[in-house]
Amino acid sequence: MNDKVNLAEKFALLDEPYNPATVGYVNDAKIVVALIEGEFVWHTHDDTDDFFLVMDGELTIQLRDDDVVLGAGELFVVPRGVEHCPKADVPTRVVLIEKAGTPNTGDTGGEMTRAEREI
Repeated sequence: MNDKVNLAEKFALLDEPYNPATVGYVNDAKIVVALIEGEFVWHTHDDTDDFFLVMDGELTIQLRDDDVVLGAGELFVVPRGVEHCPKADVPTRVVLIEKAGTPNTGDTGGEMTRAEREI
């Protein structure tokens, strides 16, 4: 991964919602692209914050006491240890930044857990 990254090309390689792919690294964090559509699972990341940047579409990050709604060009950081559940009513493309090795489903696991992959 020593080349520049074209996000449009990387997003075009995503084949299904909630199957994220790493496109780069910064320090000990991975930069991930993901397609979000529908509701994910409630989960936490005990040892890392979760950075969401919406490229297009609309993302709702459900929190136990509030919802954060993001449009294109908006970002939100879920602090470590805070339970959250992303959802999108329309296909939404997001960039995530999180500690390398962090499972996409955090502490929840289950059938929506995906192995880390690079594209």
